[in-house]
Amino acid sequence: MSFLFKLPFLLLLSALFAFKQTDYKADVEIIKASRAASNNAIAKHDVDGISKYWLPDFVQTIGRGITTTGKDSIAAGWKQLFKINKTVAYVRTPVTITVGDNGIMAWETGNWTATNSYSKGGNYSAMWRKIDGSWKLQAELFVSLRKL
Repeated sequence: MSFLFKLPFLLLLSALFAFKQTDYKADVEIIKASRAASNNAIAKHDVDGISKYWLPDFVQTIGRGITTTGKDSIAAGWKQLFKINKTVAYVRTPVTITVGDNGIMAWETGNWTATNSYSKGGNYSAMWRKIDGSWKLQAELFVSLRKL
């Protein structure tokens, strides 16, 4: 008799776990699509398209180790870069995207490549936060590992 009482409970828990896993898979796909759209915006030198994925207190450490804080400051740096270097491009390719158990934090790690930049690329990590149902970048860290 005890097993009959536990079975519906176990089935319910299994269904909830399966639903949550599916939900996380959708979150991973959203983050991948956001990264692809950001790469496309970089290729077009569209700073608004890049920065729409950043939180207001976004922190970015570029491959040379220079850290900048704040969406507006970082956007200004990108605008200056695109003004000075009309052919620079970066592509970030995710290798792993992990959504945390709470469903509101995610970690992305991968490789980045550059064209007409100070480096050919390296590795990166990014911290994503789900705010009001939308995934935004809290921080990115790029490390230059490939010489020109």
